[in-house]
Amino acid sequence: MKPTDLVLTPTHLRFMNRRFACTIGRGGLTNRKREGDGATPCGTHRIVGMLYRPDRMARPTDWALPIRPVDLWSDDPGHEDYNLMVRAPYPYSHERLRRADPMYDLVILTDWNWPYAVKGRGSAIFIHQWRGPGRPTAGCVAFRRDHLAWIARHIRHESRLVIA
Repeated sequence: MKPTDLVLTPTHLRFMNRRFACTIGRGGLTNRKREGDGATPCGTHRIVGMLYRPDRMARPTDWALPIRPVDLWSDDPGHEDYNLMVRAPYPYSHERLRRADPMYDLVILTDWNWPYAVKGRGSAIFIHQWRGPGRPTAGCVAFRRDHLAWIARHIRHESRLVIA
């Protein structure tokens, strides 16, 4: 592992010689991720992008892309756009990226089941803001807002999310 890797341990996440409290999926860790299981998939996941709300924060890095009001994420395993960012109007199952709460104000994208999604293997695993300490996600890895901002400023394209 490299210092630029985000390494999930049983008690925290380690990155750039720092430790960060985080939360994972309500289904715990798994080697057999399925759509809707609420689990966080084990493995080494590349960082493939970053999204942010320009109406709520400054651009965290020069490669971060703004989340627009029409941006959605397809989570419909029966559709060809499964596990891809799509735009409204979109009649299939999806998640809004521009949320009323701050959870997706900053989103770091991993390559879980992307770009060639296997239907039913689970849609995106994001790194995003938590709802609070100990409050699980739907499978993503989540942090306190200030910790997420620090991570976003220091993450590199070669960084990976390592979940043993």
